[in-house]
Amino acid sequence: MERISIAVPVFNGNEKKYLNECIDTGWVSANGRFLNDFQEQFAKFCGSKYALACSNGTVTLHLILKALGIGAGDEVIMPTLTYVATANAVVECGATPVFVDSDINTWNVDSSKIEAAITPRTKAIIPVHLYGLSCDMTAIMSISKRFCIPIVEDAAEAHGAKWDGKYVGSIGKVGSFSFFGNKIITSGEGGAIVTDDDDLYNRMKLLRSQGVDSSKRYWHVARAYNYRMTNMQAAVGLGQLENIEWHIAQRRRVAEEYKKQFAEKLSGYVTIQKVDNVENHVYWMSSIMLTDKVKKSRDQVMKEMEQCNIEMRPVFYPMHVMPPYKDTTVNCPVAEKLSAHGINLPSHALMDNEKITYVVDCLQKIITK
Repeated sequence: MERISIAVPVFNGNEKKYLNECIDTGWVSANGRFLNDFQEQFAKFCGSKYALACSNGTVTLHLILKALGIGAGDEVIMPTLTYVATANAVVECGATPVFVDSDINTWNVDSSKIEAAITPRTKAIIPVHLYGLSCDMTAIMSISKRFCIPIVEDAAEAHGAKWDGKYVGSIGKVGSFSFFGNKIITSGEGGAIVTDDDDLYNRMKLLRSQGVDSSKRYWHVARAYNYRMTNMQAAVGLGQLENIEWHIAQRRRVAEEYKKQFAEKLSGYVTIQKVDNVENHVYWMSSIMLTDKVKKSRDQVMKEMEQCNIEMRPVFYPMHVMPPYKDTTVNCPVAEKLSAHGINLPSHALMDNEKITYVVDCLQKIITK
């Protein structure tokens, strides 16, 4: 079997055509028709009033927090089990991330533990829709309303996931997305922010583009950043966005085949994220947690799978155990368990049933010995 990669981008639409138009017309930087089209179409897809395209997903979070006025002395609540960019954006604002444990079933932030983390210094809550599964936004929005704390959705991994019929990213005050090369749709690098809030949108738009006055060229009214997406990135992103339902359908197809084969071959040896509604999960990554029946460590299993020519990834490490954010006072045992035993499987659109069967069969041989 040829090597099976964890992620492979698929460009099967107008990406090349649009990219060639950028080159042919010379519109390659932070202006051009594809930027406007991509922003308008992404806002429409998410059901939001505005979308603001940025250079990557990390800066979207930083831009949001800066526009919300979050700074030194403030606290931002977030799950400890997430990609490090979420915490980095908080710290870049001078604020302090406050880590909350995970739910053992969904792997997302445990919404029942958020309220206990709130203090007078709490200025935002960032739920992360981990690996494409929407958080319990009913509970989180209830907390937001009762405490008047804005919700910043980190939907970097969850393009197209829904909660109660509404797209993630558009449920809280503002949402953040990533279009990195391994995401459900990609622009190579890139990110986007969606919101319905007029004032917040205008503030973010100003800060994204060096604080330049929209009516007076080279007149800067705020100290800001260059977080703009290029027209070339937007061209690729638009080509991908036009086929986003196909991309999502392929992720779900792969996940369903994995689940079917897990039930047949690995029952009792692995668990997966619990999904109550098919719309809630877009399966950026199909993931498993090894149970206590598996006598090998997660890392040993991954090492032996690599010998089968299969690339896998560990589930994210909790923020509070890594050097930049190490805090021995944080008590998040569920996140630590998920991280220690969790594995991301090859999940991309080119995974056919033959490849999925090979992955599961190799897993079965390795973990049931």
